[in-house]
Amino acid sequence: MNRYGFLLALTLPLMVVAGYALGGAWNFLTIVFSYFLLPFLDLWSGIDLSKPGKDEVLQLERDPWYRAILYLGALENFALLVFGAWVVTHASLPWYALAGFVLSVGTSSGSVGIVVAHELGHHVSKWDRILSRALLVSVCYMHFYVEHNRGHHSHVATPDDPASARYDEGLYAFLPRTLIGSWTHAWELERERLAKSGSGPWSIGNPMLWCVIWPALLATALGLVFGAAAVWYFFLQAFIAVVLLEAVNYIEHYGLERGLKADGSRERMTVAHSWNSSQRLSNYFLFNLTRHSHHHIQAQRHYQALAHEDESPQMPAGYAGMLMLAFFPPLWKRVMHPRLAAHRSGR
Repeated sequence: MNRYGFLLALTLPLMVVAGYALGGAWNFLTIVFSYFLLPFLDLWSGIDLSKPGKDEVLQLERDPWYRAILYLGALENFALLVFGAWVVTHASLPWYALAGFVLSVGTSSGSVGIVVAHELGHHVSKWDRILSRALLVSVCYMHFYVEHNRGHHSHVATPDDPASARYDEGLYAFLPRTLIGSWTHAWELERERLAKSGSGPWSIGNPMLWCVIWPALLATALGLVFGAAAVWYFFLQAFIAVVLLEAVNYIEHYGLERGLKADGSRERMTVAHSWNSSQRLSNYFLFNLTRHSHHHIQAQRHYQALAHEDESPQMPAGYAGMLMLAFFPPLWKRVMHPRLAAHRSGR
């Protein structure tokens, strides 16, 4: 693993700005790179099967370089959000260039902003977790912090988890189920927590209320500073980012389910319940999110110290390619069902 490789993730927001500077159809630069060029570059880059040893893990997690990259990614995300608000309200772009620009901002928000938020949300540092929630506010998805950490990681690969895609479930059926289910499950988790302390769900201490208030305040602020167009831009880039996030959730656990034990409870989570990918470029661009199997068994291990897991079911390509495949459900199933069958039979 190259310690400088993760800097590649920071190029996506810069690519959006470069596309705007070049003008016209160049505003699709980030889209073309992320969804069409990167899948092929990913295959060309090869795979990284590294497994840091115990001493190396300690060294990696103490190295401030890797956290600094996350902070730079967060800063870029906020700066791009504000820059985008200025562009849609002050720049004169033809409709197709404007569409490319907003799609590109949403792609960057989902690929950098949410991925950094996910990583920081698992850190023990209070300030890292606050920054994680701030990033999630920028995409109107702050309830992810509740549902992912306390819901998804407990119920993953079971029918109780709205973020685990079921066998033969297409992406377009999965999206509304997970979008609605994640919100309602997060609300239920907070209702139960507040009930134990004698508070009701409509109290000021319910973060689910702030999941609505903070994005509304941010959208209002952008509208007041830049103009009304900044409001629709804010919500549209957030929607694009969230769809990208949930599409990633779709590919990470598709068709995998933890078995039932004799007492009716679910077997414990293992590396066999997440799809793994070790394509080098996807690893760098997504801060090792692609080593998802290891993340689920050691959620607080920092991204730079995650290991390849041989025992996990392996994707045939990196996340960039698999995402594109997922948007075509018949093709996705044709590719993934034989691999799922082979995994279930132990081959």
